[in-house]
Amino acid sequence: MKRIRALLLIFAILTVTLLPFISFRGPTIAADPNNDDWLHVEGNKIVDMYGNQVWLTGCNWFGFNTGTNVFDGVWSCNMREAIQGMADRGINFLRIPISTELLYQWSQGVYPSANVNDFVNPELDGMNSLELFDFAVQSCKESGIKIMVDIHSPSTDAMGHIYPVWYDGTFTTEIWISTLEWLTERYKNDDTILALDLKNEPHGTPGTTPMAKWDGSTDLNNWKHAAQTCAERILAINPNILIVVEGVEVYPKPGYDYTAVDEWGKESKYFYNWWGGNLRGVRDYPINLGKYQKQLVYSPHDYGPLVHKQPWFYEGFNKETLYNDCWRDNWAYIHEENIAPLLMGEWGGFMDGGDNEKWMKALREYMIENKIAHTFWCYNANSGDTGGLVYHDFITWDEEKYALLKPALWQTSEGKFIGLDHQIPLGSNGITVTEYYGGHIPETSPTTTITPLPTPSSSPEIEKGDVNADGKVNSTDITWIKRFLLKIIEDFPAPTGRQAADMNNDGKINSTDMSILRRKILKMIE
Repeated sequence: MKRIRALLLIFAILTVTLLPFISFRGPTIAADPNNDDWLHVEGNKIVDMYGNQVWLTGCNWFGFNTGTNVFDGVWSCNMREAIQGMADRGINFLRIPISTELLYQWSQGVYPSANVNDFVNPELDGMNSLELFDFAVQSCKESGIKIMVDIHSPSTDAMGHIYPVWYDGTFTTEIWISTLEWLTERYKNDDTILALDLKNEPHGTPGTTPMAKWDGSTDLNNWKHAAQTCAERILAINPNILIVVEGVEVYPKPGYDYTAVDEWGKESKYFYNWWGGNLRGVRDYPINLGKYQKQLVYSPHDYGPLVHKQPWFYEGFNKETLYNDCWRDNWAYIHEENIAPLLMGEWGGFMDGGDNEKWMKALREYMIENKIAHTFWCYNANSGDTGGLVYHDFITWDEEKYALLKPALWQTSEGKFIGLDHQIPLGSNGITVTEYYGGHIPETSPTTTITPLPTPSSSPEIEKGDVNADGKVNSTDITWIKRFLLKIIEDFPAPTGRQAADMNNDGKINSTDMSILRRKILKMIE
């Protein structure tokens, strides 16, 4: 669909000499000591490494794809505070659109500058675009948010999403795959980035060139073949990452193939849907990843009548008619027939008090009922045909729109938001997936081995959990332990901090201690 992004500040992109293959330049990110949050698929469910079903519920924040070379809005808001604000409001999964061009530049040691307001982001002063991306990853990690990187377009361009396929005259299919291999290699030891959305909204209609199709061929424009090839190469580097594959725009009706030509005045020989939203081809030509099949998730996009007045938005439409006229045959069957999980990569729009809200509420209820993963479009205020979760200062939330989204965020019956991390709670008041499934780490969980601690003191002056020795045991102490486990700090602010942090006196500080401390603060234990 055509999406007009207003108020974008476009910066010049360095021109680089393209190579037929990409070399892996730059260091691999250091291993996360709590690297146990990888996900996989069981039927139509996404589960953690212990088999517990998780629900990815989040939003999109674009900018790395537009020429800003960082999240849009960092010209007025503080990046870390914005990410923390998302986590506090229950966003546990962030889809980050980016371009093949920017990834290619990074892989070649070229780091374009970015549009950052250093006054409100003093900690970002002097950072290049790759350093800013790493800062974003680290900020998400600290807040308990996980990430899906989305290849939004071949070239860096605010309107790049309009281009229909994953390659263009400059960035070939091989470069697209190789840059994703570079990204995978760099972050393979950090489970903050849990998923890769291989290409945003492949599309095109018969008779247009290029056009993304879905069939059994090895043609250059066959999205099914390209996605499968790309996924296999990514998974050879990191077999734990989720591969997210969107659909196309059109699919031939029974008895036809992509050579069919529509005739004027006669019924079309094709089924049409939103860009990326047509996954009918999965029934006839499913993605086959062999031993990696449990890493595959399909991802449709769905929008309302304010984006385009599709034929299913007739007077009196409702959730049942939307399901029968569009959702079931285009993508819902994949979930219902237990073929694979679904992740609604984009949905959202303006609050109009009418049909657009009616559509959003209907889709929201369907996703809640079926626990469909999703990322709302979008956080940005400057999405011209949908608006955002925040206003144009990128600080003030649109409370009416958030209220519509909130019921579809993963939370307990008491309203506690649930993160996807086993050790780091989501935001200031959320919980970990560990706490949700019983408040303890399974015995098979990997732990972080810390330098042996001094023999625990029996002194009553050292209260377990009071790692900063301020006389109180509260969420501040959890933050200190979290930062210690992430190696953001080397030691605690008080000499007694290590003894206080070793909640079970086993000589180690790890996720078990953080879980015990949270249970103590919540008064679940004495």
